[in-house]
Amino acid sequence: MKIKIKKIKNEGYGEPKFPEYITPQSAGMDIYAANLAPVIIKPLMTVAIPTGIAIELPEGYEAQIRPRSGLALKHGITLLNSPGTIDPDYRGEIKIILTNISQEPFTVNYLDRIAQMIISRFERIEWTESENLSDTLRGDGGFGHTGKR
Repeated sequence: MKIKIKKIKNEGYGEPKFPEYITPQSAGMDIYAANLAPVIIKPLMTVAIPTGIAIELPEGYEAQIRPRSGLALKHGITLLNSPGTIDPDYRGEIKIILTNISQEPFTVNYLDRIAQMIISRFERIEWTESENLSDTLRGDGGFGHTGKR
């Protein structure tokens, strides 16, 4: 599948790098920061990091934005709305909402890998109101209903 991608030119941005698969079997593409000036994310701070790109997804597809496991484990950097969703009708710049849940400041530099993007097909549904739902073994058992195992 081919998807259109556009470079966004803004003051303070470097030449954006397109998302890319790092290994032949990667499910997610790494996304790169486009900010020329370093951005320091203090503990418990949230920032939107520019990527310098916009995409045109086909109808019925979304882009899911997910944290990078290495940033999460080593530095406590994650995405506040994870996974983030880019709808097929959005044409604006992709920005990554990074949050620092560690106790140390973290610096985002130009072309740092800051997130992953997965392109996924989705279905739209219609609701059918019903007084009853089918029975299952679980039923209405919710959070923690199966106990520890």
